[in-house]
Formats: sequence, structure tokens, C-alpha cells
Amino acid sequence: MKIALMDSGIGLLAAAAAIRRLRPDADLVLSSDPDGMPWGPRTPEDVTAHALACALAAAEHRPQALIVACNTATVHALPALRAALEPAVPVVGTVPAIKPAAAGARKVAIWATPATTGSPYQRGLIEDFGNGAEITEVPCPGLADAVDRADEAATAAAVAAAAALTPSDVEAVVLGCTHYELVADRIRAALAAPALLYGSADAVAAQTLRRIGAEPRPDAAPTGSLAVILSGRAGAVTPEALAYAEGRSLGAAAVAPAAAEAR
Repeated sequence: MKIALMDSGIGLLAAAAAIRRLRPDADLVLSSDPDGMPWGPRTPEDVTAHALACALAAAEHRPQALIVACNTATVHALPALRAALEPAVPVVGTVPAIKPAAAGARKVAIWATPATTGSPYQRGLIEDFGNGAEITEVPCPGLADAVDRADEAATAAAVAAAAALTPSDVEAVVLGCTHYELVADRIRAALAAPALLYGSADAVAAQTLRRIGAEPRPDAAPTGSLAVILSGRAGAVTPEALAYAEGRSLGAAAVAPAAAEAR
């Protein structure tokens, strides 16, 4: 089994780690775009072009499925990605977990990038899945970039700024950017009161297995390899990725085969 994931940066680590937990025997292909990130300030057309480049680079490794582990790319590029790859390669997008959060809480905050906050896309999700909950949209300028750089000070400052905009009585926080899941503990600690955090990685991993007709086998032998693609080039797990538990959980033993497979 081989599953590819794509993102502008290391936000894909959360979903990759979730796949690894469900199927330790799955080969993973991680395709990101360090030369072109961040994607958030780009036009929809630019986002689509960069996402397609990442996806096509991953597709050269012949995965059974591609996870678009990026909210921005899902919003702007999912139709183009599916047109390019399906039906040969099922494409699974990432949607903020508003539905499960609003099903279990009456006061919800959605942390997202400034471009996504207040967007028609996010407002549509709130309308469709908000379940009557009181929902506060919280912009998080600089947080995704700080996480991608593994910049502790910048991450702490961005988290503190977003926490200050979050109602003190919020019961649930939706992590509307895949990067935020990598610092979930820091977000939880910064909130004024205990709140449940809702990410997308586990749901996306489970949906991907369903799309390819595979069952979870968390007890499988940990034989899965890891291929890393950086802006179309064969690469290795970056020091920034290894700063997070999700990155370390993928293991570095398969970095060498990544370069070998690309050749």
C-alpha cells in the first residue's frame, strides 16, 4: 500500500502520522512546496498551479491515493486535482472539523488563516454544519508560517494572539489549518478555559483507507517506507519536521529509499 500526501509545507505531518498509526506497513510519499510557500497569500489560480505541481510529483510514485493535507489547497484546487488524477488515484481533501465540534458543543471557535477566516468557503461550512452553535471565527496571522519554520518564539506569540481573540467560555476549538494540529498542546494550554480541540487528520486518514478499500491494521509490521519530495525534487525529512512528534514518528530510516525511488 502506498499513500501520498501533499501540502505547501509540513502541515501534512499530522495526517501522515495518522496514516502511519492506522497502517504501519503503508509506504508514504510526502510532497511539499518549500520554494513556493506560503500558499495562503497566493491567488486561487496560483494555489491551484502549485498544488497541481505537488500532486503530479507525488503521482510519479504511483500511490493508491492522494491526501490534500492543506485546507487552502482543498478550497481552491480540489476540483483541478481530481480532474487530473481521478479515477486512477482517489483524491481526499481536508475540511475543518466544524460538524463534529458543533455536534458536541454550543460555543465553538474556529482558528484559521486570515485568508480562510470570514471566507465564503468557511461561512458556507458554518451554515451547513454549525448546528446552531455560537461560532467565533479567529484569524491566526503568522501561525502556520511559524509552525512550518519550527520557530518557537513566533509560534508562542501567534498562539497567544489567537487565544486572546477566543471567547473565554468556548467549549470547542476547530483547528482550521493542518499546521495547527502540530502545536495542539500549546494551543490547548493557551486557552482561558479547558476546551476540546478538533483536528482533521484522523478523519482524513480513515476516509483515505475507506476510499481504497483498506482496513486499519495498527498491529501490522512497521515496514512502511517514506519518500520525501520538496518542490518536485527528491529530498529528506527536514530538521523543522523532526521538531515535531508527528515528524519523528514517521521515522528517518526510509529517507534514503526516497532518493533512490526518485532516481
